[in-house]
Amino acid sequence: MEDRGDGALRITLAVAGFTPAQLSVSVEDRQLTVAGKRDGEGRTEDAFLHRGIAARGFVRSFVLADGMVVEGATLEHGLLHIDLARPEPETRIQQIPIRSGG
Repeated sequence: MEDRGDGALRITLAVAGFTPAQLSVSVEDRQLTVAGKRDGEGRTEDAFLHRGIAARGFVRSFVLADGMVVEGATLEHGLLHIDLARPEPETRIQQIPIRSGG
């Protein structure tokens, strides 16, 4: 996780070999879920002695702090960047009436 200043954060995951269509990023309540699913997952007809990039799917979950929102996700050079921000609260001035004690 990277602090980008002004309440902005970035989560970066290495997802080499995945395309945007094979990845999903979702938020439910305060839970951020990132999932990757390979095409033809579960196929056993290919016999590999070594495979440099993992062939299986994955799911990673993160609990977001109150007020954090996902601004977007970018896939570049095998890295998935998920940008988060904490929006500035609206500045509301509330006048409090002063009552007399007697």
